[in-house]
Amino acid sequence: MADRLIDVMRGPVTESVHWGDIAVVDTAGKLLYSAGDPDRVICMRSSAKPLQALNVILTGAADHYNLTDRELAILCASHYGEEFHWRTIEGLLDKMGLTMDHLLTGTRPMESSIQTVLEHDGKLWEWRENHSDCSGKHCGFLASCLFQGFPIEDYDRIGNPVQQQVLQVLAKMCGMDKEELYIAEDGCGVPVHGLPLYNAAWGFARLANPGDLEPDYRAACGRITKAMNAAPEMVAGTGGFCTEPMKHTGGKLVGKMGAEAVYCIGVIGKDLGIAIKIEDGNYNRACGPVVIETLTQLGLLTQQERSALSRYVSPIENKNNHSRVVGEIRTVFTLAKL
Repeated sequence: MADRLIDVMRGPVTESVHWGDIAVVDTAGKLLYSAGDPDRVICMRSSAKPLQALNVILTGAADHYNLTDRELAILCASHYGEEFHWRTIEGLLDKMGLTMDHLLTGTRPMESSIQTVLEHDGKLWEWRENHSDCSGKHCGFLASCLFQGFPIEDYDRIGNPVQQQVLQVLAKMCGMDKEELYIAEDGCGVPVHGLPLYNAAWGFARLANPGDLEPDYRAACGRITKAMNAAPEMVAGTGGFCTEPMKHTGGKLVGKMGAEAVYCIGVIGKDLGIAIKIEDGNYNRACGPVVIETLTQLGLLTQQERSALSRYVSPIENKNNHSRVVGEIRTVFTLAKL
């Protein structure tokens, strides 16, 4: 059963409540802390992208196309479609000799404010596939397909060999057999993986601390975590929550949001992975403070780091349309040590 994680206050009244689940796991698969139900089955959604991106390195495609840190980071991204994002996607496609017509993402951008971004400097750009928040992940699938001679027309289907490779990589990282994962379809059309929250946390523990994995997996994990921390702005965008914790914590975290309020974190050098699910899917209001409070309770943030991330630190001011403070948004959970 989920735990009560967030109270949204208006004056003295608890106006809304966000329930959720948290799992904290080490690289051996031991559940160390939890809130709610750590075995709750979730769809990882975009939080799986750093694990999925490992396949681009494992297959040799990343070396073949000489992918930079910024390009590897955008493979892991749910990016905001800012110009530096979509220019990077264009560069990836150029390296592969492809066009945007090969991207099967759809053209829907992530942020409702994308029009402001696209009108920057008085230029109005047509929405295209490179503005899709998932366009980096799709470039990764295409690179792996092309390098191995797999068909690219259906790279988004579970029957394509590249999706079977990705399924195997994700299952291995999360301590499962691939037959145990649930398969559905994500918002951008590619397969999405369903698994217990506990296993998602285990996958991120191994991503951040891959010492017990085979040499090729260790190298791939190291490249992904290095790239995400070297270019955190590529993973979300200006002011984005996936960007800010990596930007302000000196390379010790790797974190990724998924739709419907999933958030996964690997703690580098601390043998920890964390997975969080907000039950009502509200990532805008609930995810940030729950993530920061979880890291705080685990003793993983310095005071300086908390100050840099202060807009996510509970309690958060709840303001009305006149910018007057009318209440607060506050975390109300305590992790159970197991």
